[in-house]
This record gives sequence, structure tokens and C-alpha cells, in this order.
Amino acid sequence: MNMQDLPMPADIPIQAAQLAHARQLAQQSGRPLVEVLEAESGLPPDDFVRALGQLMHYPVLTALALHALQPRFDQLGFTEASHWQAVLLASEGPTPWLVMADPFDEVLPHRLQTMVSTPVRWCLAHRNDIAAYLQYHENQMRAMDQMQPETAHAGDEPSPVEALSLKSISEDSSPVVRFVRSTLYDALKAGASDIHLETTLHGLHVKYRIDGVLNEVGGLNGVAQAEQAISRIKVMSELDIAERRIPQDGRCKVHALGREIDLRVSIMPSVIGEDAVLRVLDRKALSEAQGISLEVLGFAPEMLARIRTQAESPYGMLLVTGPTGSGKTTTLYGIISEINTGQDKIITIEDPVEYQLPGVLQIPVNEKKGLTFARGLRSILRHDPDKIMVGEIRDGETAQIAVQSALTGHLVLTTVHANNVFDVISRFTNMGVDAYSFVSAVNAILAQRLIRVICPFCKVDDRPDAALLTKSGLQAADIRRYQFKKGQGCGQCHGTGYKGRKGIAELLQFDDRLRELIVAKAPISQVKALAAESGTRSMREAGLKLVETGETTLQEINRVTSLS
Repeated sequence: MNMQDLPMPADIPIQAAQLAHARQLAQQSGRPLVEVLEAESGLPPDDFVRALGQLMHYPVLTALALHALQPRFDQLGFTEASHWQAVLLASEGPTPWLVMADPFDEVLPHRLQTMVSTPVRWCLAHRNDIAAYLQYHENQMRAMDQMQPETAHAGDEPSPVEALSLKSISEDSSPVVRFVRSTLYDALKAGASDIHLETTLHGLHVKYRIDGVLNEVGGLNGVAQAEQAISRIKVMSELDIAERRIPQDGRCKVHALGREIDLRVSIMPSVIGEDAVLRVLDRKALSEAQGISLEVLGFAPEMLARIRTQAESPYGMLLVTGPTGSGKTTTLYGIISEINTGQDKIITIEDPVEYQLPGVLQIPVNEKKGLTFARGLRSILRHDPDKIMVGEIRDGETAQIAVQSALTGHLVLTTVHANNVFDVISRFTNMGVDAYSFVSAVNAILAQRLIRVICPFCKVDDRPDAALLTKSGLQAADIRRYQFKKGQGCGQCHGTGYKGRKGIAELLQFDDRLRELIVAKAPISQVKALAAESGTRSMREAGLKLVETGETTLQEINRVTSLS
């Protein structure tokens, strides 16, 4: 990063009288002058640090620019950086940046310069942004630095005993165990939904999926240690550590953050070694599960009303579709929680049971023992249910039974993987379900996605360029009503500009005209035209509505939804 890349202070001057008064208060209270001055200025943190840079003639580093640079803890250690609220950052040129929070500490520059052997360029950042930056890198180091090879050097080829020894990867004192444990702990603390361990020619890359996007949190040097880390995951999941040629699936439980958390494990061989993906299935406490409702995903009020209308149907099928991690199961749990009045028998069959719902009979799939979705669903029908939830329809047999259940007076809630509501129709047809039975059973199909929303702590006005507007399919006349916003990046969102996610959805409600078109195998264009006439709005339209109100960005909508 060059000097011109640093945002210069804005014209928000701090008056000399304010500074003099703040000095007097700081002497009386013993508090740091920079904190007293900020309180006296009444400015927001970003404006204050820009005004402070103008006052003290320092360039200012925003949280976004801060997170774009790598720390130089080899020259100014993490402990010293935390103590002095200052951090040394690598730059594109030969001179690194030394970022500090308190320019009034006259001793600080001399002390830091003696610790750093090379010349530096000084700049300012807000103390909260520096603290968040250090916390972020501390989480990374806790996971990565605990894995120190004891006997092998980085890059050494492992011996067969070293790579496959069950003893070496099961003892609590093993550095591999400490590495895996800290990696899992940090991922759970960060709210990751998936943990990716990717083998490379030189070691291991660790990535967390947070808010639906992969973030690399570090790497592990050494082929031997990488293989032992994957083997440790296999041991935890009761998989075969000697088998490296075929995919393996398993699961395990860990106790962290005060509760038991399930991990669904997938091991996949590659030309280099093996990769592991751990899906986090956070089994909430019973008291938390009681609070699940449809509001959790943040659907628009009009969409919530339409979903609730479908959930109140006495019979039929409500299908929820979307990719993995789009909140389908949470939507179904929210529906069940709202319709569970105690007057109906509600039974679910799931793989796995993610939340425990009071008053609901929940059955976990166990394919090793022969309990599949199809077999479990047959047994459920003999248990006098009123409402049934099927975790996922994967095959024709399950689809046939679910449709027949909906036709015989049960309300069936289920999920299926498809890109949109119209693809679900062909999906069931391809699974061998009779079109007439399918349209007679289905009340509605709900397709949904989760999109990231702009971080409220660093939201600012935005003006998208013409290329982005064209790519997004917006016309010049349309954009006048849009309140374009973006996140600058701050400590709260780790420099991403996004914090949290919100649901967008499209709902296709079946009526007689739509059923007739589907049974007659009409072109999909006619089905879409009739659906639009009946009030179906696409997920892209729902997403653009959030862009219009300044809740998310065009880039995020383009990432999640298709223009077509």
C-alpha cells in the first residue's frame, strides 16, 4: 500500500480550546488524553480519528485498509503490539507502516522504534480497530501456531508409521490434537458453518465458511503434520485412517462453548492427499430451540404472511428448496414451532436432528441400521401423525411416499435440492412421480437464499459504477429510487463490510390453472408467466428490494442470485 492509498484526514477540525480542555480533564482524571478528547469531541470513531490525524499531521488508516495489510509480528511481537495499541504492517514498498492509536504518548514512538530495526512510516488508526485487528490475528495464531512439529521438519515426507500411527494422533499431549482442537474451537467461536482443511504440496490450508463465504484463516507447513491432522479428524469420526483412496463420511461430537455440537465430516481424496470438510451442526439447548420462529431468517413481512398461510393448511405438501446452507431446515423448524399448539401429532425424520423441538417426535436417520427416509416415513404413517416433516427428499421412493402422505390428509413439510421453484417440478418428474399426483399434493414451493447484509457499524453511501449497474440488469430510470450503500470494513465485520445474513425467497402457490399447465406439460415459459401473473416474485426481485432500501449491495445480489 502506497501513501496515496491511505485515506487522508477529512476537514473535521478539533478546536484548540477542545484540546486544552481535554488535557485538563485528562490530568484530573488520570485517563489517556486521546480517550478524553474523543469523548469531548462528540464525533463518531471514524470521524474522530480523521480529525485527530488532521490535528497531529498523520495519515489515517481505516479499518478496511488495516485488515488489507499483513502484520509483522516477527519485528514487533503480538504481546508488545497489544500492550502499546500499535501494530507493524507490511507494505508494498520497503518501509512498513507502524500504526498507533495514541499520538499524544511522547515516549511511545521512541520505544517502538527501538523494538523495530528498520525505518517505519507512522500513521493513526482508531484504538478499537487496532484491538479488533489484533483479536482477529490472535484467533488465527491460536489455531495455527500450536501445531509445532516435534521431530520432522516442514516439508519432510512422513514415514508410514508417523503418518498412520493411531497413538501419535490420539494422545491429548500430541501437537496434532492441540491443533485440531484449537482449530475447531476458533471456528465455533467465529460462527463458522463449515471448516475446510485443504491439503497442498507444502502442508494444509484452513478455511472457515462464515456468512456463506469462505475465509482462509491460515496454513500449516509440513506434509507430515498435514496428514496427521486429517488422520486425527478420521479418528474423531471413527473412520478408517489407513484408507486414502476413496471418500469417507462420518460424524463426531465436540463439547464447546458450553454445549454439545455435532460435526458432519466428509473426507475426499485428491491427487495431492486428502481434504476434509466439517459441517457444523450446532444442536442448540432446548430453551433456545423454543424461541425459533419464522422471523429468525428475516424474510420480508409480506413473504412471512404468505408462508404462514401455507403452514396453516390442514393437508398437502409445502416444499422448501435451495442449496446447502440456505436456511431450509431453519425455515421448517420455524413453521413447526409456530403451528405446534399441542393439538396435533407432529413427527419429523431428519438427517441429523439439528434442534430439539418440545412436543415433537423427532427421528434421526440411521442408514447403517437400515433406517432411511423412505423406511422411516412408512413407519411414521402408522404412528397416527397429523403433520410430518421429512428432512430431505433424495430419491424416488421417498418422493412417492411423501406425495401419497400429502394426498391422504397429512400436512407434509419437506426440502429438496433445486435452484428455483420451477426446477422442483422437473426434479419430481425425473424421480418418477406422476405429474397429476404431484400437483394434487403440493400446496406451494418455497425457494430461498441467505444474503449478507451491510455491516451497520461502517455503512456509508455508495455509487456503483456503470459496468456493475449494466451487469446487474438495472436501467438508468430504475436506479433513482435506490439508496445504494456499502460497508467500508471495520473491526466489527473484520474488514468485509458485511455482518450477518438475511433471507430472500420466492413462493410459488399452486392453483387450478397452474396445475392444469403442469399436467399438460406446457412449456416452462408459460408456467413462469402464469406464476408472475398470480403474484410470484423471484428471489432476485426480493434481493434488489433490499438493495433499494440500503440493506445489501448489488455485488452480493449478483453473487447469490441469477440475472435470468
